[in-house]
Amino acid sequence: MQYSYPNNRGAISGAFGGAEIDLRILATSDLHANLLAWDYHANRACPQRGLARVATLIHKARFERPQALLFDNGDFLHGTVLGDFIAETTPTLRSGRPLHAHPMIAAMNALDYDAVALGNHEFGHGLGFLRRSLAATRFPVVCSNLYFKPTRGAPLAAPYLLLHRDLRDRHGKSHRLKIGVLGFIPPQTTIWEKRYLKSRASVDDIAASARLLVPELRALGADLIIALSHSGIGDAESEPGAENASSALAAIDGIDVVIAGHTHLTFPTAMQPNLVGKPAVMPGFFGSHLGVIDLTLRQSGKNWRITMFGAEARPISQRDPITGEVQALVGDDSAIAEIARPAHEALLARTDVEIGDSPITLHSHFALLTPTPALSLVASAQADQMARLLAAGRHASLPLLSAVAPFKAGGRGGPENYTDIPAGPLRARHISDLYIHPNSLSCLRVSGQDLADWLERAVSLYHQITPGAVDAALIDQDFPSFNFDVIPGLSYQIDLAEPPRFNTLGRVIAPEAQRIRDLRHQGQVVRPEQMFALATNSYRAAGGVGFPGTGTAQVIYEGTENIREVLASFLRNGAVPAPTSPDWGFVPMPGSTVTLDLNPNAAAHLDEVPHLRLEPLMQLASGFRRFRLYL
Repeated sequence: MQYSYPNNRGAISGAFGGAEIDLRILATSDLHANLLAWDYHANRACPQRGLARVATLIHKARFERPQALLFDNGDFLHGTVLGDFIAETTPTLRSGRPLHAHPMIAAMNALDYDAVALGNHEFGHGLGFLRRSLAATRFPVVCSNLYFKPTRGAPLAAPYLLLHRDLRDRHGKSHRLKIGVLGFIPPQTTIWEKRYLKSRASVDDIAASARLLVPELRALGADLIIALSHSGIGDAESEPGAENASSALAAIDGIDVVIAGHTHLTFPTAMQPNLVGKPAVMPGFFGSHLGVIDLTLRQSGKNWRITMFGAEARPISQRDPITGEVQALVGDDSAIAEIARPAHEALLARTDVEIGDSPITLHSHFALLTPTPALSLVASAQADQMARLLAAGRHASLPLLSAVAPFKAGGRGGPENYTDIPAGPLRARHISDLYIHPNSLSCLRVSGQDLADWLERAVSLYHQITPGAVDAALIDQDFPSFNFDVIPGLSYQIDLAEPPRFNTLGRVIAPEAQRIRDLRHQGQVVRPEQMFALATNSYRAAGGVGFPGTGTAQVIYEGTENIREVLASFLRNGAVPAPTSPDWGFVPMPGSTVTLDLNPNAAAHLDEVPHLRLEPLMQLASGFRRFRLYL
């Protein structure tokens, strides 16, 4: 669809006499090292992901319009099993450079990207690995709001780019255009990646940084400025330090095109076709979509103006509207598949190694409703390791608890975004399925009040439910499940009649709200002044996403142990997953029902949760199945 473009730099002059150029902008985002259409957790093909599939769309889009630029919006190196495997096994020369290019870099080189931006996950395996990986790029890398303290060596990325491209107008005449490119990451990156960025770098506000750099790019002669915003849509007037600021970027005079990402959504939508009148796209995640923006540029004197644009996110797969089954729309590009093949085959062999056994299924179908063996297993592994670490220290006498969250519980990840491990041998791939991020183990000294507030933050996942409501939606779909912490060893009830105290970003919106009722530890009421040791992950301990009781002052242990390795060692030493008891649940609301959408396979596990009054309802076109919960 085409949309008129309200010019924000003055009226177009010579509208009927200027040359016109057709330019296509192509974009990927949040690839997270998904090179192939393969789910390494489930060990099966997955047609909804993979740069090899997107590459087929890229070739088609370039064939349709040869004058095209290709960008990536960040989070391309890490965030999946393959990315972690490459980081952990890549051999290097004495100079520090890798013997071979990172397969993701090699694939992006082969696709001839014009530029890429850094995302927050790029830092997940340290600055050294990131620098070595980027050394093999044949495209420029940009990050406009990241600042390092003065160090030796080349900068990690350029603060902005000015790409010179010869483009032909509709009459065949060539024109040299200067394309300015900015790239932004969330300011929270220094908190999320504290292990590697602490005291080394700062990340400035996205919109404020853009306001400083846009005039500089214009002064250098930029005819068009594209913002690669590794940030969600957000509001046009964002607060300082906003994580999601793409609308605020689009509102800045001088930015012409916005490519958004980070939140794993697709854009534009039927309800919102652009950002404050400017072309924008968000191309999903894991290679689910290719972003396509078509621009008509008209010359006006020495300047070029966008007079028309169209934007879409082209999918690599679709769901059958009746069955919800996924159907592939394109196949793999053979060149990209061949680049990925050696690492893919090596990883499959590594992830098949047996490390333990489980007499019960380990899944996350009901992880947002009740305690689950899968989460309890991870919590027990963290607590077991932390007990040994604290045993000889001054905090050994503190009661030890362990906080965990379900990384895979539907939501934006879709109906396949669940852990579902059958009873039997536990293999290395199952460890990554149970704990998908390379976080390290940390421990906090927290009070009973901190624990109550921590849980209030977590249970803000739920909508407020009016007593007597019929089939009200239970889950706030904007609330990521990885922020739904549970703490085995604590018992409590959740009062859904109360409003959530926090919003999805962790900001307090109802200070007096109190959903957590009857909080107990080992049967005794938790007093606000009681002190505990709380094992958690490095991401949470650093103070991100608004959890009370976090931050440097609370940390009593900050290690380098990868939690996946902690879990694997726990199982190798003979730990066996066990059923859980319903230590937490909802305050009864007779006559009230709520609905939530789960993987259809959840229906086969209802006998495991007899205390939940769950009723399967209809199959949805989204691939989810709707369930009714009687409160």
